[in-house]
Amino acid sequence: MAERDVAIETLGRWKQNPIAFVREAFGVEPDGWQLDVLAAFPTNQRLAMKAAKGCGKTTVEAWCLLNFLCTRPHANIAATSVSGDNLRDGLWKEVAKWLQRSPFLSAAFEWQKERIVSRSHPATWWAAARQWAKSADAQQQAEVLAGLHSDYVLFLMDEAGSIPQAVAVTAEAALASGVETKLVIAGNPTSLDGPLYRACVTDRQLWYVVTVTGDPDDPKRSPRIDIEWARQQIQAYSRESPWVRCNVLGEFPAASLNALLGPEDVEAAMKRHLTVEAYNWSQKRLGVDVARFGDDRTVLFPRQGLAAFQPRVMRHARGSSVSTDIATAVLTAKARWSAEVELFDGTGGWAAGAIDVMRASGHHPIDIQFHAPAIDRRFANRRAELWFAMAAWVKGGAALPPMPELIGELTVPTYTFVNGRLQLEPKDQVKARLGRSPDLADALALTFGLPDMPAGLASGLNQRDVGRALCDFDPYDDARQGKEHSVQLLPW
Repeated sequence: MAERDVAIETLGRWKQNPIAFVREAFGVEPDGWQLDVLAAFPTNQRLAMKAAKGCGKTTVEAWCLLNFLCTRPHANIAATSVSGDNLRDGLWKEVAKWLQRSPFLSAAFEWQKERIVSRSHPATWWAAARQWAKSADAQQQAEVLAGLHSDYVLFLMDEAGSIPQAVAVTAEAALASGVETKLVIAGNPTSLDGPLYRACVTDRQLWYVVTVTGDPDDPKRSPRIDIEWARQQIQAYSRESPWVRCNVLGEFPAASLNALLGPEDVEAAMKRHLTVEAYNWSQKRLGVDVARFGDDRTVLFPRQGLAAFQPRVMRHARGSSVSTDIATAVLTAKARWSAEVELFDGTGGWAAGAIDVMRASGHHPIDIQFHAPAIDRRFANRRAELWFAMAAWVKGGAALPPMPELIGELTVPTYTFVNGRLQLEPKDQVKARLGRSPDLADALALTFGLPDMPAGLASGLNQRDVGRALCDFDPYDDARQGKEHSVQLLPW
């Protein structure tokens, strides 16, 4: 048989049998659960891996990408992850490793910083690493996977447990066209919203789902997860701990008895419509959660009684005048919205500069220390006290802005009893499972640093109109959205 015919026969066999592709192209034997994924890849349009940490999911993602790339003519592939750093240092690095390991793949394709291209057809046959900007809105996130035009298209999403749902919208729409289109997602089950949760729970009937566990008692556990470490985590936190469920067992955290809020509570609040009379009697407040640099965000969250409004999210470049920028944003909100009380998270001292700027301007922001003793002795500290107040508010008829990102931030944290007092789950564990800091939720929680009061008390009872609604606009009434006077209630 001619060399060309041998190559065509081999590629046809690898297309139908990705397990043979891995064995022959790379000379390795996949783990048991990886065999399951590879066997399902040719015949399933939607494939999800719900995985514990350290199981080797990035490796099998790279194998699927390279298999599709070399066995489908003029394939177009878009790969993304929860962040640009994660994509570069995780999946894209893994793809480069396996590409270089195969003489055939190295000869047929060229690896670049953000693309892998066919040496013979670089313009039409490729895989691309794509990422959205940190400041991107939902529309911009949806566009990250746009622009693939081929009969053979693959979308691959790494760390999908923390990726915004908007990113998956374009991929889902593209599955309806082409000769062969596929969507493969994988991640740790850190959140009760987003693409991975929808694949494994909400839209389970559409997906082939593989659960990868590190459970020391499961004979099908991933051998790459240290069994002693897994036992230690279970012993330290228990099997029902959200940390253990996500990172050891590969299961979503349960909205159980020790969760402050369930997804249904938050979703109901986001759909709730209030008349202005339901909240305009109350004081207008701003909760300000302050960040410096890096991935964390500064959030200004406005609330008036039962109504919380769209927050302002700020990111700070290194070397910028962070304290002045934050204080200016708060003072602007006060001027535009007539906010009466501003409550800052003073934990760690990050807010000190902004607070000083405001005080120098004659204002009186309130410094909340999350780690300080609670006023109500049922709680271990102020953080737990404020979060419980916020949870009761959500369940008690509150209206939240329609922000899917809030669902995870409000539902992931759990509570326990420590020395007879209610203690909220440590923030570092929440951040590890959520994939980000719960800045939005913390900012909203700060607005409960004082009991709700009637409007005008902070500025003097004789100032009748200070802090009251400026119009009858209801921000949760869909029929009235877009009216010119709607901006009067919002400080941005």
